[in-house]
Amino acid sequence: MSDVRLRGFGWRHAGRRAWALRGLDLDVRHGERVLLLGPSGAGKSTLLSALAGLLPADSGESEGTIEIGGPDSRAGIVFQDPQTQIVMARSGDDVAFGLENQGIPAADIWPRVSDVLDRAGFPYPINRPTAALSGGEAQRLALAGVLVLRPGLLLLDEPTANLDPSGAALIRAAITRATGPDTTLIIVEHRVAEVLPLVDRVVVLEPGGGVRADGSPEVIFAAYGDKLAGEGVWVPGFTFPLLKSTSPTTDVLVRAEQATVAGRLAPVSIHAGAGEILAVTGPNGAGKSTLALLLGGLLAPSTGRITAFGDNRPPHRWRAATLATRIGSVFQNPEHQFVTGRVADELALGPRRIGHSPAEVTRIVDELLQRLRLDNLAEANPYTLSGGEARRLSVATALATAPQLLVLDEPTFGQDRRTWRELADLLAALRDDGHGIVAVTHDEAFVRTLADRIVPLGEPAPDPLPRRSRP
Repeated sequence: MSDVRLRGFGWRHAGRRAWALRGLDLDVRHGERVLLLGPSGAGKSTLLSALAGLLPADSGESEGTIEIGGPDSRAGIVFQDPQTQIVMARSGDDVAFGLENQGIPAADIWPRVSDVLDRAGFPYPINRPTAALSGGEAQRLALAGVLVLRPGLLLLDEPTANLDPSGAALIRAAITRATGPDTTLIIVEHRVAEVLPLVDRVVVLEPGGGVRADGSPEVIFAAYGDKLAGEGVWVPGFTFPLLKSTSPTTDVLVRAEQATVAGRLAPVSIHAGAGEILAVTGPNGAGKSTLALLLGGLLAPSTGRITAFGDNRPPHRWRAATLATRIGSVFQNPEHQFVTGRVADELALGPRRIGHSPAEVTRIVDELLQRLRLDNLAEANPYTLSGGEARRLSVATALATAPQLLVLDEPTFGQDRRTWRELADLLAALRDDGHGIVAVTHDEAFVRTLADRIVPLGEPAPDPLPRRSRP
């Protein structure tokens, strides 16, 4: 008996020439736990969206068939960006939303909400505003919102991507507790070694085609490990040579002095200089993304001050054109900074705004498309890109105005092994050319390979409010 059956399935996003998936034949039996692997852009997220019924007919072209059955054919999906599925202002209400839509009695809803929040490792009471959550906390809330519905088919698209190691371990434990023998699991995850205990089967997708390899983890990695690693698949046991700086840091480009943001960031003092890669680490909720916004001139501190480039004015008071040529920022969620309908237009926007000629804009766009392996996506809508492709586009847009300082929030999110190495080489080269780079990251490989200096932010303050009753 199969919960999932695909025959000749294909999908092409509207406006694309290439198919995201094509000729895909796949059976997933009831209760199986499948790890879906493949290079960035292989169609992993597209496949999960198709199985969840989230590819509207008017948003692309499909072929072949998908059948989903089993004792409980309800599918639940957790996306790469949890903000896309958070719909309520308070955390408990968000988890309860699906149960209320199913007509579950109110007396049964809140015990289930409280239980699933505990299992997902969510650290706050049910009245916690969803707008106040960090990216990793929002991801735990999104997982809870799916688990509370007890789906028969659970689809997870990089559920630990934005989590610190302890938070990721909590999520994996929650998945283990929530997926008994009657739950079919299909998971996309780049932290392959950590997720292997959750799965009993590995399916590797061929970009634009069908299944590259299929079998138990032991068989797949023993037979195909070296080749898969060379093709960009994350394979346990493969590491990268160090890319540390060999030159001393020169000028200080940005400095925070006892800077705070009310309710989001405790006082922090930090500086970043030219010719170094500074990694900002720490648990979810410690304020790392908020600090990145401060250093990038995109947010004003509540107290303390931010100074940069010897300017008497703080960065958040600079003119947009001045900021763009000095500091480039990459947000935690790439889609939050896209403003056009074409990849090429997204890259051209910054250079045009600072006055480059049309010929120079074209040169910059073409160079970045090639360097970030986006040249075949120039005409694509940024919102149809895979998570890894969207991240590379967001990095490219930050580079387009040639700023001396880059502030990157999770720069390696969603990358396959090959594009991760290419992005690491690019950042190392920029550092060696005298650029300063601040990277907020949970990626231990990034820290180990690239970071010249590490600044850990402290633990977030615990919330003393109880969660056991509805506010």
